[in-house]
Amino acid sequence: MKIGFALVVAGILAISLCAQEKPAADSGKASSPGKSPAMLAATPPMGWNSWDGYGTTIDEKEYRANVDWFAKNLKASGWKYVTIDMEWFVTNPVPEGNSKTFEYSLDKNGRYTPDENRFPSAKSGAGFKPLADYVHSLGLKFGIHILRGIPKQAVEKNLSIAGTKFHAADAADTSDTCPWNHDNYGLNASKPAAQAYYDSLFKLYASWGVDLIKVDCIASHPYKGDEIRILSQALKKSGRAIALSLSPGPAPVEKVDEMRQYAQMWRISDDIWDLWHSTVQYPQGLGDQFQNVAKWAGLGKPGRWPDADMLPLGYLGPAPGWEKARQTRLSHDEQRLLMTLWCIFPSPLMVGGRLPSADDWTLSLLTNPEVLAMDQHSTGNHPVVSTDKTVVWRAESTTSKAHYIAVFNISEASEKIHYDWKDLGLPPGNYKLRDLWTHKDLASAGAVKVELPSHASVLYRVVSVHETK
Repeated sequence: MKIGFALVVAGILAISLCAQEKPAADSGKASSPGKSPAMLAATPPMGWNSWDGYGTTIDEKEYRANVDWFAKNLKASGWKYVTIDMEWFVTNPVPEGNSKTFEYSLDKNGRYTPDENRFPSAKSGAGFKPLADYVHSLGLKFGIHILRGIPKQAVEKNLSIAGTKFHAADAADTSDTCPWNHDNYGLNASKPAAQAYYDSLFKLYASWGVDLIKVDCIASHPYKGDEIRILSQALKKSGRAIALSLSPGPAPVEKVDEMRQYAQMWRISDDIWDLWHSTVQYPQGLGDQFQNVAKWAGLGKPGRWPDADMLPLGYLGPAPGWEKARQTRLSHDEQRLLMTLWCIFPSPLMVGGRLPSADDWTLSLLTNPEVLAMDQHSTGNHPVVSTDKTVVWRAESTTSKAHYIAVFNISEASEKIHYDWKDLGLPPGNYKLRDLWTHKDLASAGAVKVELPSHASVLYRVVSVHETK
């Protein structure tokens, strides 16, 4: 696949890379009046999402199994969020979702509630609170997916909006529906009833103990800036610190300031699945993502992260959101390339697949402390070389004097790659190299010289021989 970046990279290098802000600690509670709010997502969020393994079919038993594995195997490496993806309120789900024949569970105020057959702990109006309490008891954070707007069924029945004089029909824009999903009508953001509906929705979610909400059909095809704004306002009123993730992509780069104002993360591409290249919009392939991350290089900042999408690793089953259950079709080299690209970008990390079925290789990808440190604590992240065969990214550590260099072979054949330090924007001289995937210190070198198989990569921590660390 040929990736013609020259003009894109030239433009990116002309952008002033964002200044790092001092991160504040994450908090599960809203700030007290008069105090500055704690920063949500001070570093790129790390977690698990049910979509790649279960589509819309996740149930409580399987969710708890994934949470338990996550707590045992990933929590110590900094992973926090465990998220139930779309249509958890559907009583007759199918993996790919978006069916016109779905039946729904709603409360009397037109808000979706968990299907009690799939989530037995939700009975008697408990909602997701029992599950969230369990997640919190393990020191983790609980997330859910929703679609923007208001349930069509709530509008058809004209249900009352909790705590207000409004009804669902007062809030809805029945001319606005998601192009690929049939559940909801859009909201008319200019109507007080629309704000009131979102206020009621997020107060409910806050009472459940939700920590992250992924909102779909809002960041691209179509982009809905007004709904993003009223969503954010409702979250601020909810009484709980809840991170906002916007989906799907590609979100428009020209709207970056607006998204930074209202959300913690936003998708920069359509769904990435386990293939190298795609000729259609959905799904996208791993190799296609190089163009997208280049456009967004340098635009992430603490609390505000462009999101390169989920990690389709391990066992994508038993009922994935796309195609049949399978082990990921990405080769080991491609899986390592994916993690390297996401982490040097840097992106939020949301792994998919059924975690209890993960093998040792998958676990090693997700728990490499040196690679994860780059994702969580780096700055100045940008491509320095982009050809139809080779891409090289560079970043700087925020905790030491080290540089990071990631080299990617995007061609279909093995490539011998050689770049002097000046080609990568570093002063000439000798540098100490450490291979972060193999945990090996290499001989000091005056250039980067490596031979890589097709779709392989290497990731170095680089320190001048004149520096102490």
